Amino acid sequence: MQVCDGGSAMNVRSILADKGDQVVTVARTASLTDVVAALAQHRIGALIVSGDGGALEGIVSERDLVRVLASGGAGALADEVASVMTTDVVTCSPDDGVERLMVLMTARRIRHLPVLDGERVAGMISIGDVVKTRMGELESENRALYDYIVHGR
Repeated sequence: MQVCDGGSAMNVRSILADKGDQVVTVARTASLTDVVAALAQHRIGALIVSGDGGALEGIVSERDLVRVLASGGAGALADEVASVMTTDVVTCSPDDGVERLMVLMTARRIRHLPVLDGERVAGMISIGDVVKTRMGELESENRALYDYIVHGR
């Protein structure tokens, strides 16, 4: 596993405090049809692969499904998650900063990062979470600058 590091005023812990730390998991023996159903039901783009709901075994995403459908057709949906999941998962920790996540996700073309607290999954961060957080930071900075320029405070 690869872990990102770096600092920012806003970090993963604060994002999870806002959005929640619920993580949807799937067993490596589940079918890809089960993955499609879970992604649709929860309106998310990736699932953590975990046999016990806490230990990270891998990740499976919409992109993985597109690749397997392109090569194997609809019949590939009967395949097990283990056949398509990513096992060399890039992760982050609760203390990682938003700016570092932006750089990592952009450079690696990753849209989902599992959050590990020690060896246990503590949440999932999406690129949408990162963008939303950064937009909030920029809005706060703009308000502070406006107040300083207009009101001198």
